[in-house]
Amino acid sequence: MRFDDALMKLGEFGFYQKRLWILLQIPAMSVGCFMMMLVFQMFKPEHRCKIPGYANDTFEVQNAYHADLINATIPPSQDILKKYEMCSHYKGVEISGDSAGGYSYYVNSTVRVACQDFVYDKSVFLETFASENNLVCDDALKTSHAQMVFYFGVLCGDLGFGMLSDYIGRKKTFSICSVLMLASALALAWAPEFYSFVLLEFTVGAACHGLFMVCCVLSVEMVGPSKRGVAGIPIHMFFATGLCYLSGAGYFLRNWQYIQLAVAIPCVFYLFYWWFIPESPRWLISKGHYEEAEVIVKRAAEVNKTTVPDKMFDADSVEKVKEGHLWHLFLSKTLFFRTLIIFFNWLVISMMYYGVTMHSGNLGGNFFLKFFILAVVEYPSNGSTIFLLNAMGRRKLLCLCMMVGGVACMCTIFTVLYGGKELEPLTLALAVVGKMGSAAAFGVVYVYSMELYPTVVRNGGMGASSCVARIGGMISPYIAQSGEMIGGKFGQAFPLSVFGAASITAGLLCLLLPETLGKKLPETIEDGENFGKNRDQEPYENQIKMVPADIEEGDYPDDKAFL
Repeated sequence: MRFDDALMKLGEFGFYQKRLWILLQIPAMSVGCFMMMLVFQMFKPEHRCKIPGYANDTFEVQNAYHADLINATIPPSQDILKKYEMCSHYKGVEISGDSAGGYSYYVNSTVRVACQDFVYDKSVFLETFASENNLVCDDALKTSHAQMVFYFGVLCGDLGFGMLSDYIGRKKTFSICSVLMLASALALAWAPEFYSFVLLEFTVGAACHGLFMVCCVLSVEMVGPSKRGVAGIPIHMFFATGLCYLSGAGYFLRNWQYIQLAVAIPCVFYLFYWWFIPESPRWLISKGHYEEAEVIVKRAAEVNKTTVPDKMFDADSVEKVKEGHLWHLFLSKTLFFRTLIIFFNWLVISMMYYGVTMHSGNLGGNFFLKFFILAVVEYPSNGSTIFLLNAMGRRKLLCLCMMVGGVACMCTIFTVLYGGKELEPLTLALAVVGKMGSAAAFGVVYVYSMELYPTVVRNGGMGASSCVARIGGMISPYIAQSGEMIGGKFGQAFPLSVFGAASITAGLLCLLLPETLGKKLPETIEDGENFGKNRDQEPYENQIKMVPADIEEGDYPDDKAFL
């Protein structure tokens, strides 16, 4: 007996599974917040040098005298989008103030010196980690370094906690990630300087995505084959809900420490999951703990009001799983070529998904409204994917998502370079379409790449694809910040044009891959090499099922589950 056979008797998606499923969707909201938190923490407000010796200097002009003083000491910016030079001031000599409290500063307008201190615009945030620690000018790249380290932590969390969950189980790994995420997230709010901040960000990234991975797996491992598509996709919508919560917390709190605490404190709730979620019976069976698995299944049957046999699992009755290795994908010319295309798509999708959001703060308009809109659009993106997967096929849909998102981002070149503030809404709309394309492509590429990898190496292939996606996330902050380094209108358009060009290229490369809809999936390496070459492959209805969360030989969700 296979575990899926037991699920058919238990009920594929009964009350027990629905209750567990709801509990496991909630942490995705916290993960969504942490994955984009650095957009808030590393936000660099508009700034200029603090006038030397002027104690009450602020970025906002206080009065006519203050305005004259600023104009006398701060050079005008060469960037048409900025009013003041941000990193230098005129060299001068401070003269003591008179008895009336006046202030004199004789300047030499031919000599500039670097800022010793800064004043910041507080109209968006009262304080961010970047403004608190002056991560601007010569230290501006540190904000991108911090984001890169965070996404490297995500990559390490995928690998480390993925292996740990296979070794000690899903439930224990969930608890470890919960404790680690809560502790590091709370400590982060009081990080004293940059390096401790980055170390804690690495830990948060590893823990939160390790938690997310366990939730994804555990939420569908107790669900029957025909329901796993429905059970697996909505977790990404809860992720988007977390982004909406983050935009609201940012709007009302405006201080990076308070926002961090508003996201971290609710994570206390996940510590109590130990008493509410079971271990995965599928994992227990794979480790030979048959009696423990039967206890959980019988408990679920009691809640679902169904009956199951007294003895379901033992060493003789459980079907064995055929093993494969990742390097098999690179020994065949055909599989190597297809794997590279899949990897490139994962990298570009992740780079564009995170990069567009990171760059949105440089596009003008209300920062929080833009962030909220870019979060909300993920609902229709993920929802439409469920229906279009079968209507269009995987290859055409992935190509369409990448092309639409890429072309939209490329079009921002014209609205930015040849338009002014009156075209900012159109620029934002194009960026939103770009984000929708990458959000939809995430769901499609997951299904499509899983179907292209042969069964014997499917698990390793999907794990490697996820790691490549994290590399895209690590690259994205540098591309997003390149616009600030370039400056001007071209600097605003450059990052989106890079994301757009990469997305169009990845979309076109998809057309070189075979379609998987309605085809029998490859089981062996030889099947993978021949896949797409035979015109008379069996119809999809006759193929062995394969499920996303349980990547075992012969498991796949019926496409009807996506409807």
